[in-house]
Amino acid sequence: MPRHPAARSRFWMTVGLTQLAAAILLATSLAWAYSPAAPLRHDSSPLLAVPSVPVPPRTEPLSISPLYDDPEVVSDEELAQVLAKIQPRFPKESLKANYVEHALRTWSIHAKFKDPAVMSGEQMKEFLTNHGQFLASWGEKIKPILEDRPDGVAIRWGKEACASVHHDHWLASLTEAGVSLHEPVFLPGGKQRNIGDVLRQSLLDFHVDEVEVEWSAMAFGLWLAPVNQWTNGQGRKIDFDLLAERLVRGHQRFGVCTGTHRVYSLMLLIRLDDEYKILSPAGRDLAWKHLEFIRDQITVSQMEDGHWPSNWSDGAAALKNPVDDELYKKVIATGHHLEWLAIAPKELHPPREQILKAADWVIATTNAQTDAEILGSYTFFSHVGKALALWRKTQPHVYFEEWEARK
Repeated sequence: MPRHPAARSRFWMTVGLTQLAAAILLATSLAWAYSPAAPLRHDSSPLLAVPSVPVPPRTEPLSISPLYDDPEVVSDEELAQVLAKIQPRFPKESLKANYVEHALRTWSIHAKFKDPAVMSGEQMKEFLTNHGQFLASWGEKIKPILEDRPDGVAIRWGKEACASVHHDHWLASLTEAGVSLHEPVFLPGGKQRNIGDVLRQSLLDFHVDEVEVEWSAMAFGLWLAPVNQWTNGQGRKIDFDLLAERLVRGHQRFGVCTGTHRVYSLMLLIRLDDEYKILSPAGRDLAWKHLEFIRDQITVSQMEDGHWPSNWSDGAAALKNPVDDELYKKVIATGHHLEWLAIAPKELHPPREQILKAADWVIATTNAQTDAEILGSYTFFSHVGKALALWRKTQPHVYFEEWEARK
């Protein structure tokens, strides 16, 4: 340190400026690291020369079993009423792929209904996997949803007319519905491929900077576990730790459906890890701690009537600064939270009375809707039916067929 007073003053000023610059750099780095656009650890790894995707170790997808049979959450009659409301009664012309995807992952490929106007699971699967059925609904005015590629089959997605709205949602929905890996996929021109070709293309196409990884994580986990890594079409190694990091990163409000799909997918990965060990200890710890954080957020953000608002991720601030949500946003948040909680262990639950209040609100709200109102927001109400069935440790198609048989 300089001995002269003036020199010492200049010395400490230099130190102070240096520390300030370092603090600003650290703050900027942390903000970047936790932003939705921040690069992940794998971005700095060298590219591998040859893409390599694994052969799935099964021909039928895994499924995540519900953990509870709780008639206090939803009674037999209440469940039947809600499921009756969300039957896939869609118009045949200009049928939206997004509606069919949501209905199929809720009802499964095995669903059958007494009413011939309601699409069966087989009919919904055919619409999504057979270009001839798609053509019958839309004609040639719309681009096909199925795209032939040298290495597999890609699904047209985005905001275009009758595209699958989200990346890999088509695949995840059919996977949750129980489709076989060998199920045929009929492309434009009559060429035949199968679901395995769709999965292969999705594994190759997945990028580390995807905006939405919710459905990719679900589909890959249900097909690949215990395999836990592959190399995509860019030569980048992908693993389930990376997917968990991506689901955790950034504020929940940036996720689809007010961030709730990211929570469900993360819970699904943990349930798969329970049996197949697809996450490293550090990856599992990251996912678990994040879900504890989500639990704490919804514990302090539930409204008095039982619904969760679209800004639930603000925690207690959601009650201090309530938003004027449209009804469908309340249904999204409440139905989706009930869905992931149905497959979550009790340690990740908010207090039981909050679950009961949420279920009461969403049941009453669903039953109060007209058929036209349900159809207009079908994708959101489908999650309500799925969630409530899970809370009774059943599947919608199993319960509803038994209920119709008793009528």
